[in-house]
Amino acid sequence: MTPLESSTLEENPAVETKDAKELIQEVLQVYPDKAKKKREKHLNVYEEGKSDCGVKSNIKSVPGTMTTRGCAYAGSKGVVWGPVKDMIHISHGPVGCGYYSWSGRRNYYIGTTGIDTFGTMQFTSDFQERDIVFGGDKKLAKLITELEALFPLNRGISIQSECPIGLIGDDIEAVAKKSAKEIGKTVVPVRCEGFRGVSQSLGHHIANDAVRDWVFPQHDKEKQAGNIPEGTPYDVAIIGDYNIGGDAWSSRILLEEIGLRVVAQWSGDGTLHEMIKTPSVKLNLVHCYRSMNYISRHMEETYGIPWLEYNFFGPTKIAESLREIASKFDETIQAKAEEVIAKYQQQTEEVIAKYRPRLEGKTVALMVGGLRPRHVVPAFYDLGMKLIGTGYEFGHNDDYKRTTHYVEDGTLIYDDVSAYEFEQFVKELQPDLIASGIKEKYVFQKMALPFRQMHSWDYSGPYHGYDGFAIFARDMDLALNSPTWSLIGAPWKEVDG
Repeated sequence: MTPLESSTLEENPAVETKDAKELIQEVLQVYPDKAKKKREKHLNVYEEGKSDCGVKSNIKSVPGTMTTRGCAYAGSKGVVWGPVKDMIHISHGPVGCGYYSWSGRRNYYIGTTGIDTFGTMQFTSDFQERDIVFGGDKKLAKLITELEALFPLNRGISIQSECPIGLIGDDIEAVAKKSAKEIGKTVVPVRCEGFRGVSQSLGHHIANDAVRDWVFPQHDKEKQAGNIPEGTPYDVAIIGDYNIGGDAWSSRILLEEIGLRVVAQWSGDGTLHEMIKTPSVKLNLVHCYRSMNYISRHMEETYGIPWLEYNFFGPTKIAESLREIASKFDETIQAKAEEVIAKYQQQTEEVIAKYRPRLEGKTVALMVGGLRPRHVVPAFYDLGMKLIGTGYEFGHNDDYKRTTHYVEDGTLIYDDVSAYEFEQFVKELQPDLIASGIKEKYVFQKMALPFRQMHSWDYSGPYHGYDGFAIFARDMDLALNSPTWSLIGAPWKEVDG
C-alpha cells in the first residue's frame, strides 16, 4: 500500500466549521450585487465524481477585490524567458516593471554572472516621457548594440515589452530583425505588454509563441543543414521546470537514473541552444502544464513529439510518474524505473516515519499559481495531512479538471480568490497550515498561523524528487511545530494573560 493510499484522514474534532457552501454565501454578502454575482461563479465546493471543480476561471478580476494575479509581462519575463540563463532579457519600457521582476524567483543556475549567465542581472530601456512622445525604437536598437559591446559572450537577447510599448506602437519586431543581423545573434521580440489578457497566463502563451516563431525556425534551418545529430532513442526534454531551489536538478537526477538522456531543460538553468535542440527529442516531459502546454502541443503537431505531464512531488506521485514515463520507452527503461523506485524506498520510509507522526491529521489551505494547487497535494497526503481548500491565481478550466484527480470530496475551491475572501475562509475553516504565495505570507503570520510560501519554497528547496520530499517534510514540520506558535494565538483562540 502506498503512503497516499494509507492516508485515511479524519476530520480534526477540535475544528467546527460551517457548511462550506453556506460559508461561501456568507463571505459574498459584503459585495455589491453585481460583484457578488461575478465572484459567486469562482467559488465552489468539490463534489466527488464531478468532472471539474465547478468554478469559472481565466476571467478578468473584479475591480477593487485585491487580486493576487500578475500581468502578461510577468508571465513572459518573470516565468518563461527570464530563467533562460545565457540570454540578456531587456525590459523595454519604464524602469519599474524591470525592477519589480529583477531576480524575483530563485531560478538556480550554473554559470558566471555577466559572463555566460545573466539571470540575476536586470536590463531596461528606462523609458522617460520623451520616449513616450517620440517612440523608443531607436533607443532599443542602441541599447542592443551597447549590450553586445558590454557582454559579448551573451548567446542572444529577448525584448520583453511593457505596457507603454503596446500603447505607442513601437515596432520591436523590426528592431529585432535588424539588430539580429547586425550582431549575428538571436533577438526575440515578445509582445507581452502587461495590459494584455486577464493575468500572467496570457504572458506564458505569448512567450511560447515567441519560442515557436523566433527560436524553432533556427532548429529547422540547422536540421536541414545537417548540424543537429539524430541523438538517441532515450532523448527527452524537461519543459516548464524553473529550477526553483534546484527542482529541475532533482528531477533530472531521477530521469537520468532510469536511463533517459535529458538533452534540454527549460527554462530553469536552460540555454538558448537547448531550446533550439528540443524539437529533436523523443518525448517532452512537462512539469508546469499551465505555462508550457502551448509549445508542447505545437511540437506534437509540427514535429510529432509526444508530451507527458508528470508530478515529482511526494513519493506516491514520483513512483507513479516514473512508471508512466518509463512506459513510453522499452523494457530496459521500465526495469530501471523499478530499480530506482526500490532504491529510494528505504529513504522514503524513514522520512515518513520521522515526520508523519508529527503532521498526521493537520489541515492545509493552498492558494498558489501554476501547477502547485494540485501537484503538491499528494506530498501533503504522503505525510498524513489533509487538504481543506485549494485554488489558482490564474488557472484555466483544464487546470481545474486536472485538480479533480487530487482533491477529496468537500474540498473548498476558490479561483482568483481575493484577499478578503481568503482571510475569511481561513478564519472559518481554521486550517493548521497556509501554503500560499508571497503576498499572503505576512498577513497570515500576523494572524499567528503557520505559513509556507509555496511560490518559491520560502528560501528553501528543492521540493521535487525523493531528496526534495525529505526537505519538504522537514519544512512543513518546522512551520507547524515551531515552539514560537505557543507564544501567540490565532484570533479564534483564547490567549492566556
